[in-house]
Amino acid sequence: MEHLSPRLFQQFSALVYEECGINLHDGKKSLLEARLAKRLRATGLPSPKAYYDYILSEEGRDEYIRFFDAVSTNLTYFFREPKHFEFLVGKALPEMVQRNEQRGTSRIRIWSAGCSTGEEPYTIAMSVLENLDHPNRWDFRILATDISTRVLQTAQRGVYDKSKLQNVPTALRQRYFTVRKENSGEKTYEVSPALKRVIAFRRLNLKDPYPFQGPFDVIFCRNVMIYFDKKTQEMLINKMCQYLVPGGYFFVGHSESLTGLDHPMRYIQPAVYQK
Repeated sequence: MEHLSPRLFQQFSALVYEECGINLHDGKKSLLEARLAKRLRATGLPSPKAYYDYILSEEGRDEYIRFFDAVSTNLTYFFREPKHFEFLVGKALPEMVQRNEQRGTSRIRIWSAGCSTGEEPYTIAMSVLENLDHPNRWDFRILATDISTRVLQTAQRGVYDKSKLQNVPTALRQRYFTVRKENSGEKTYEVSPALKRVIAFRRLNLKDPYPFQGPFDVIFCRNVMIYFDKKTQEMLINKMCQYLVPGGYFFVGHSESLTGLDHPMRYIQPAVYQK
């Protein structure tokens, strides 16, 4: 594939920023070139310029979505950043149970924003179900969203390689996963129906209007803000906060911080905030 000219790189970068707020700075040029090379092979288009023109055309609308699938980076596994799940079951869950019992509601709602291939919402589901007294009494649901249709397909299927489950305790692995034998002879692990039934996977661009009302008791938005500039981060944090109950918790990635942003939450501990 021919190299991206500086002008065309800026055009792609502006398109990505305008559509979903992701900041493709100059250091991301080689990444964009690698992702474009795959899409050129898939579409048979001759050059990055031809591809750019195509995804902006009426006939290229489906490929337009595939392009954003390609440029979103996804690295995740079960129980990633485990201190968050310790806080969830040790602090946040007892508080939301007490709050909801006082209000006379059995409703528990958690949002996994930027859920990628599903490991995060499935981990949340395991954590809550394992630590909720009489879980059948509760109307517990998780909304899991991502901009990438590709990763959402993997999440909905719920089948993972063993490497993704390294942090899953043996008891939970036995309770919530079924071992499958693939045609290649390798073992994979399928998430149980008990987890799948409490999660709704939906495509969502965080910059778009949200097609739900909430509110959520907890929002996970981890390792998502690193792709946005400060202006977009502040806009999104305040927008998402509107869907968080008073006293609810907001989790960001451990490499992220809301320091320097104007928002209505207070710092609790690294990467954990409360409205």
